[in-house]
Amino acid sequence: MVTMHPRRAVLRAALLGGAGAVLSACTDSPAASPSSASTPAGSASRSAPASSSSGGSRVLLAYFSRAGENYFNGGRKRLTVGNTEVVAGMISRLIGCDVHRVEAADPYPDDYEPTVARNVREQNEDARPAIANPLTSIDSYDTILLGSPIWNVRAPMIMTTLVAGLNFNGKTIHPLTTYAMSGLGNTERDYAASCPGAKLGEGLAVRGEEVADAEPGVEAWLRRTGLLTR
Repeated sequence: MVTMHPRRAVLRAALLGGAGAVLSACTDSPAASPSSASTPAGSASRSAPASSSSGGSRVLLAYFSRAGENYFNGGRKRLTVGNTEVVAGMISRLIGCDVHRVEAADPYPDDYEPTVARNVREQNEDARPAIANPLTSIDSYDTILLGSPIWNVRAPMIMTTLVAGLNFNGKTIHPLTTYAMSGLGNTERDYAASCPGAKLGEGLAVRGEEVADAEPGVEAWLRRTGLLTR
């Protein structure tokens, strides 16, 4: 595997799509049914029994993650468990929320460069990539955590597909991202536009290469937002 200087990697991604299309190092584990899947250490289950945070509000964590070759410290690395999924696992253990892992109907490529190119096309076209397991309602929840990598300064367009048509009136949204360079990116702006009626709460951004040590920061964030009180 060739290690690439971070600036050179960004320039190459830009040449692929006409933009700085760096994907964060974030992966998904292979799809499996909720009843039979063996969940990798540190990852979130595909679904969980209905539950509440320690503050008493109903919380849903909905996240998208991608498997395969990823940007990693200026080079490339193949990950078997996604960084967003690892962080989602930390959150679900700490507050016992419900979890929905978004599955693309047309899975993203395993290799990094084709994924960069597809993401740029989807952003340029304002696409709505199909979801194999869409959410039909969030009516029973008070708080929604929307988790994803940051690709080219935004959440993947499949997250816009996810929230389209859902009723966010009176809900609180907290963006959750794993990233290479862009933190929360434009998620706050994008969710404010695509989730009308929602209150936008404090987001959490975790650098993809640092998720293994992220739990103290995740816990502190959950306490600041009132989702963890014990």
